[in-house]
Amino acid sequence: MRLEYDNVTRTTRNSPGVDIKIPGFGETKTVEWLDNAKLPFTRYYHDIAQALVSWGYERNVTLRGAPYDFRKAPNELKGFLGNLKSLIEETYYKNNNNKVVLLAHSMGNPLTLHLLNHMTKEWKDKFIKSFMSLAGVWGGAAKSIRLMISGDNLDVRFVSPLTVRREQRSCPSTAWLMPSDEFWSETEVLVVTPTRNYTVKDYRQLFEDIAYPTGYKLREDTEKLVKPLKAPDVEMHCLHGVDESTPRAFVYKRTRWLNEKPETLQGNGDGTVNIRSLLGCLRFREQQKQPVHHQVFHKVGHMNILKETVVIDYLEKVLVGEKRAAVNKLIRFYSNSRPYY
Repeated sequence: MRLEYDNVTRTTRNSPGVDIKIPGFGETKTVEWLDNAKLPFTRYYHDIAQALVSWGYERNVTLRGAPYDFRKAPNELKGFLGNLKSLIEETYYKNNNNKVVLLAHSMGNPLTLHLLNHMTKEWKDKFIKSFMSLAGVWGGAAKSIRLMISGDNLDVRFVSPLTVRREQRSCPSTAWLMPSDEFWSETEVLVVTPTRNYTVKDYRQLFEDIAYPTGYKLREDTEKLVKPLKAPDVEMHCLHGVDESTPRAFVYKRTRWLNEKPETLQGNGDGTVNIRSLLGCLRFREQQKQPVHHQVFHKVGHMNILKETVVIDYLEKVLVGEKRAAVNKLIRFYSNSRPYY
């Protein structure tokens, strides 16, 4: 899965002999599950999709999916973004010219913002009803720095972080999601080592010191894709978790620090994205006339937001209306409490 960087084109390509395809564009299967086996830990949008179907949506007709190569950043996803634009238009026309609600999770949010920032006001007014953001990474996340330096096994215990580091480093998306200097000050230390400390202003030096200069090129290529952060100019619902321990800085204690697992200093957030980045969507309130609704969920993690009942209840109220959502809730209650004889 690792990518190779081309210094001439400033883009990445698959490893020699490898071809990776993203199946099911427009369908929901590959966004509901991350694997055909449908094991519990590969569940992604499935709970939300099931709920939408129960509210009257139809898979692949009024409910569409847009899977993409998560290794890439928007500068290398022009084909996907063009296809997404066409999918939005197609869905609008095939459903009696009903405006489309966009729902994104994690990195999908700045990716969707990038698309909207490049659409005209007339296009957005015609095709988009609202943009619903789950756990948006608006200003990056400190966790991505650890991926670059020493790798991250994503809590898979039998995998060494150093084993996956080569692949994680090679992804433009990892560089794109490094903490932004729009959200972190140049005095805030993100990495502590025996020889020096590093802030958002020290990325070039950091990549030189870990002997991975390509990382800084990836950062240069992606840093300004949604910077400065600019409002989408459509109605927004910004939903995210809070009060989960979230990596905010990393302390390396040994001389050969880049090959060791760091001590992780924790802060507030959703377990993956820092609170300041999650709150980035509130900046849009002063930039656009359309409303920006904001809802936080206590102790709801970055991935769990996709299946929490309180989150799905919120989506239901927005998508089908509060009165109908209340009726649906009563129906579910009586269905679940009916005695059997």
